[in-house]
Amino acid sequence: MQKHLLTLATIIFSIPLWAGDILLQGTPIGSPAVDYNNGSVSTTVNQPANAFDGNLNTYYASYERSYTWVGLDLGKPHVITRVGWSPRNDGVGPERVKLGVIEAATRSDFLDAIPLYIIDKAGVIGETHYADVHVSKGFRYVRYVGPNNVRCNIAELEFYGHEAEGDESQFYLPSGLPLVVINTVDAVEPYDKVNDIGCYVRIINTDHSFVLDSATTRLRGNASTQFPKKPYRIKFDSKQKPLDAPAKAKKWTLINNYGDKTLMRNLLAFHISQQMGMPYTPYGQPVDVVLNGEYKGCYQLCDQIEVNKNRVNIDEMETSDISGEALTGGYLWEIDAYAYEEKSWFNSNHNIPVTIKSPDEDDITPAQSKYIRDFFNAMESDVYGNHFADPVNGWRRLLDAETFLNHFLIGELSGNTDTYWSVYQYKKRGEDKVYTGPVWDFDIAFDNDYRTYPLNNKSEFVCFSGGSVAGDMGTFVRRIVLQDPNTMSELKSHWQVGRCNQITEEDLCQWIDSMALAMDRSQQLNFMRWNILHSKEHMNPVARGSYAAEVNYLKEYITKRIQWMDNRLGYVHTDIQSPIANTPSPIAIWDIMGRLIYQGEQIPILNRGMYIVRHNDKTEIIMINN
Repeated sequence: MQKHLLTLATIIFSIPLWAGDILLQGTPIGSPAVDYNNGSVSTTVNQPANAFDGNLNTYYASYERSYTWVGLDLGKPHVITRVGWSPRNDGVGPERVKLGVIEAATRSDFLDAIPLYIIDKAGVIGETHYADVHVSKGFRYVRYVGPNNVRCNIAELEFYGHEAEGDESQFYLPSGLPLVVINTVDAVEPYDKVNDIGCYVRIINTDHSFVLDSATTRLRGNASTQFPKKPYRIKFDSKQKPLDAPAKAKKWTLINNYGDKTLMRNLLAFHISQQMGMPYTPYGQPVDVVLNGEYKGCYQLCDQIEVNKNRVNIDEMETSDISGEALTGGYLWEIDAYAYEEKSWFNSNHNIPVTIKSPDEDDITPAQSKYIRDFFNAMESDVYGNHFADPVNGWRRLLDAETFLNHFLIGELSGNTDTYWSVYQYKKRGEDKVYTGPVWDFDIAFDNDYRTYPLNNKSEFVCFSGGSVAGDMGTFVRRIVLQDPNTMSELKSHWQVGRCNQITEEDLCQWIDSMALAMDRSQQLNFMRWNILHSKEHMNPVARGSYAAEVNYLKEYITKRIQWMDNRLGYVHTDIQSPIANTPSPIAIWDIMGRLIYQGEQIPILNRGMYIVRHNDKTEIIMINN
């Protein structure tokens, strides 16, 4: 024991301390301890005080295996500038500190706790490891939260600092990504999609700005709720605008991306959606998540799909909107294979299940529910009707062609086998059109589904060769895409617009590389927490063994897929810059192949198709649909 104490003393006095900072003393606190001799709760052995007695041969051990902790009540706020820890002296102790989270709070219930440091390596028996802390706020309560399922075993903890209230100018970010910290009342872990659990949420940006508010949280998603790494929904008590999100809203989602080992497939699909010009693309940002002091991994903070001026921008229905133009919208629904599990849903005349998202199940009136059902069935009837290809009276009468076809192309470029398993659509007030979007749910896209892998070897679109569909959506899409003689030329035109707007192998691979670089530290922590790189999870066709290999395959897929789409849609790259630059007329028009078809003073009447138009110094691509 004297040898261990000497080693400890040598390490302590050899470390540089901040001027005036000391080893802090306080009242030991923690979760109930365990007596290993009988497996019961202990009040005599393995107590919180053992973590602060200076003896590396004693230790604290909690009774419960997860979300347990040990710490100090410092009596007054202190700014913490350094922390130290030493693992329990036994065969598994060194590994049990890996991903331990050192936290601080101003409340004794730790509802406002934030991380000071996350331990990223195994400890060494008989040694104390140290880390500087760069958090400017003062805290009264400090603690160490053990990793999942290890009983919070720790031999020694040390906190250095000085008494001060501090300020909120600097916080700790484990990987350099923004950080989402959730602390629930009584540390209850979210357990289903129904029961909301009270919590405090702090979202810290890379510039150290933050959102802090009381909220509720619960699980979200369908199949993803079955994964060990759970997805969450957050609902703030008041509207918030975290990070650089466009929307100010109460509801936000944390997408777990468990089966997507690149951790970026959803974000890549959102990027493609923006390049394809969809009216609304969900906001998404990679973040680290800590729940009740436990590091949960790299997630995606994302919009909740709902009616909002910066989300689905339509009129929000009131219960009084039951007649006239007010009854016509806005409405948001989801063609949804899981609709039968919801309260507000219907099955269409042609067996397509639809969940009504807005108005929500608590507010929708019978008149509104009937209006949605009737309008959807009318739109569907045009698709299944004898004259569905008629540009005036066919499927384009009630279904917006541009958003539907762009949504289709995004699904096909990404190879999303879930494109028609879940489809969001909306209707605006006073318009007789159904708009398709936003895009959503791409964790098994980009060749991450064993049922269709390798996708680029298939000759047909994925939605017709192995993709999942809700009800009879396969027939619905097939009639529009393959049986309408006008659709293919429209798809070619939309694809041409996308290819002119940075849908290129070079641009998308550069985007992937930049995202991988930004997420590098976070992915290391994520796969330390979830050791799955060597195993097939969810729908994985292959386990490639490393994050770099997963990212490289994503680039390989997208490069080949763009070529596949070009071949399928007959895309030929044409350089249109030279004729545009050298044409003196105030108005000049080219066809999509770059052939000059008009010069003059006024834009002429044009036939259906896509054109490149220059008016004075402005050049743009336009689509003529009539």
